[in-house]
Amino acid sequence: MARWCYRHRLVVLLLWVGALFGLGFSASTVGTDYANVFSLPNTDSKRAYDLMAKAFPDSSGDTDTVVWKVDSGTVRDQDVRSRIEPALEKIAGIKGVGDVTSPYGDRGAGQISRDGTIAYAQITFAQRANEIPKEVVQDVVDAAQDAERSGLQVELGGQAIQRVQEPPTGLAEMVGLGAAAIVLFLAFGSLFAMLLPIGIAVFGVGTGLFTVQLLSHTTDIPDLAPLLSSLIGLGVGIDYALFIVTRHRRGILRGADPEEAAVTALNTSGRAVLFAGGTVCIALAGMLVTNLRFLDGVVIGTSLTVVLSVLAAITLLPALLGFLGPRVLSRRQRRKLAANGPEQDRASGLAARWSSNVQKRPRTIAALALVVMAVLALPVLSLRLGATDQGNDDATTTTRKAYDLLADGFGPGFNGPLQVVTDGGDTARLVQGIEATPGVAQAAALPPAKGVTVIQVVPTTSPQSKETDDLIDTLRDKVIPEAGAQAHVGGVTAVSKDFASVTGDRLPLFIATIIGLGFLLLLIAFRSLVVPLTAALMNLIAAAASFGVLTAIFQWGWGLELLGLGKEGPINAFLPVIMLSLLFGLSMDYQVFLVSRMHEEWVHTKDNARAVRVGLAETSRVINSAALIMVCVFMAFVLSGDSGAAVAGVGLAAAVALDAFILRTALVPAAMHLLGTANWWLPTWLDKRLPHLAVEAAEEPEAVLASEGPASVVHGFVRTLDGGPVERASVTLLSKGGRQLDRVTTLADGSYIVSVPGPGAYLLAVTASLYGARAQHVVVVEDGPLVYDVELAEDGVDAVN
Repeated sequence: MARWCYRHRLVVLLLWVGALFGLGFSASTVGTDYANVFSLPNTDSKRAYDLMAKAFPDSSGDTDTVVWKVDSGTVRDQDVRSRIEPALEKIAGIKGVGDVTSPYGDRGAGQISRDGTIAYAQITFAQRANEIPKEVVQDVVDAAQDAERSGLQVELGGQAIQRVQEPPTGLAEMVGLGAAAIVLFLAFGSLFAMLLPIGIAVFGVGTGLFTVQLLSHTTDIPDLAPLLSSLIGLGVGIDYALFIVTRHRRGILRGADPEEAAVTALNTSGRAVLFAGGTVCIALAGMLVTNLRFLDGVVIGTSLTVVLSVLAAITLLPALLGFLGPRVLSRRQRRKLAANGPEQDRASGLAARWSSNVQKRPRTIAALALVVMAVLALPVLSLRLGATDQGNDDATTTTRKAYDLLADGFGPGFNGPLQVVTDGGDTARLVQGIEATPGVAQAAALPPAKGVTVIQVVPTTSPQSKETDDLIDTLRDKVIPEAGAQAHVGGVTAVSKDFASVTGDRLPLFIATIIGLGFLLLLIAFRSLVVPLTAALMNLIAAAASFGVLTAIFQWGWGLELLGLGKEGPINAFLPVIMLSLLFGLSMDYQVFLVSRMHEEWVHTKDNARAVRVGLAETSRVINSAALIMVCVFMAFVLSGDSGAAVAGVGLAAAVALDAFILRTALVPAAMHLLGTANWWLPTWLDKRLPHLAVEAAEEPEAVLASEGPASVVHGFVRTLDGGPVERASVTLLSKGGRQLDRVTTLADGSYIVSVPGPGAYLLAVTASLYGARAQHVVVVEDGPLVYDVELAEDGVDAVN
């Protein structure tokens, strides 16, 4: 397939461009229909909501607020009322608004602050926040803010209002791509090579997002899905292309023809990309075991984007490589290749030196890496799941301003009132019990309907505080039973607490599922018990350390001001599920790329020390470059304006950095050196029962068989077109898989001789100063020597047998 895409590159490119623009046109024509389907069955807050929906069908939805403050006088002044009351009447008339409770009415006596400078009105929608059309919410915002004038500040707060505060679209993606471009240019030194991974990511993410937008009309996909899809799609799209382009460039530098180098790259790194993409999708699908419906759409969106990114890497990328040819190398590399011939088939530089150091001191390096990861993981012991409130919004947003005004005028608990819904028992006694409960600022029962009474409870603490969580437990476990009432605690704060509890209960099953699936995949791929066991352990270590970093930053507040993301608070309950899925998938990527090269060397040499050393030396640089790109992309989402995306971005950036720079570069190879040949042990009975799934390409059968027989040689002369000898020309023999078998330099008379394992198909590359480089197919059909003369011309190599 890689060869077909390379040779039919124009067709492939036109198909991808047509798909991108076709999907884009269709998506822009039909628009979006994202639906945040959120349900927590068998929870106390869900029972409270069901009772309210039954008794107050027009008032069971989300309750938001309009808050206003005067600089002088009081909110009771006639000039203030003359502007606010018409706005509230207009809001009450908007379709989708169930009720508006004004501080100027009979029911709003407590909605004015003690100093009279701040007041609020409650807007109760007919639906929950995630079900209200954004157009309705925007009409409410416009009607309220039209009443604003000099000296009168009007702001709005609540879950529904927050939905219309769209963060700047595209800014995070553009910053991430820009940072990735800088890293790629430094890694490759070539503008064309830099553009290849970015182009693949753009096509993969673009087609993925447009497809997800179209699918939103046929299934429930939350509006969080496209944001996460672009986040993960950009990361894996650039990374996968980076791995393949790196292997392709290495093939050309070692003397292969660009087409053969591309085919070899897809047959080696391309296989690993396919496998890695599959592991990411499996890790994402692990979210389904949590049985949280709103995550189903996230799984669909992110998995689809990953699949399309992989498809772009294995089809569009070889086509683009065909357009570039040798220009995928920098000018300096092309000049060096022409002057000095192909590079040696061995790693050198910093990566090789580090790999040798790991081999010499595995115990020291492993101990240091474990200490670093353990220290970073310590904060996770105080991790508290919950929900951040609108105090974490940007300080310029209306929800953040409304939050601060309510906290100043009425106390922090006003930003997260609880709703105790009762349909039986002594309601008066229940109200008295609630009022007497420590942590309650006030409690008031609304007029009953259909035997159901709603008691509005305002805590003394903010919605995200631990004290508010404890108050909910106290009401449920102590106050309500003691009052002898049949009641349930609901409201946004209670829903968030129940969601955190449900997520925490299901998290062990989720982790066990994705760890188990990853273990099975690596077991089948590498025919080893220790390799997948090591990978599973490393994934758990990476997860613990990354959540430790998150806890220190977002829960303890260390360095939070530098990110401009408000105050500290609990970690969003949905974050562990999403982050662990992405983290396990990405960690598996790096494990596959690292160990597949080690396994390839182990199969050829059966020398564990060499396999680990060569695998680390040849892959650490590209893994670190890929990780640095991912860190840039993920950190850019701090600029998205969405606090959830910012927390996920920081967490994933920390996780990828720790995984690549400490675990895969230090701890994993050090552990594999210590374990020795046990790394590759698999019981015979299990080996016979496991299906075969090869990550790296197998060597040619002829070459494998030939290794058992006598060696053979290919020899001849390298001459110019007029018959003159070419001295010091570089002659390299490679296997069809791209593995260098022998390399020599021609003598003064132009003669050369290279050894081959035996009968089989090979590639012969000849390069000399002032001449181009090209690989030629050589087929050795018997064990005797093969004469193969080569004529060099200025425009390339012309082989003559």
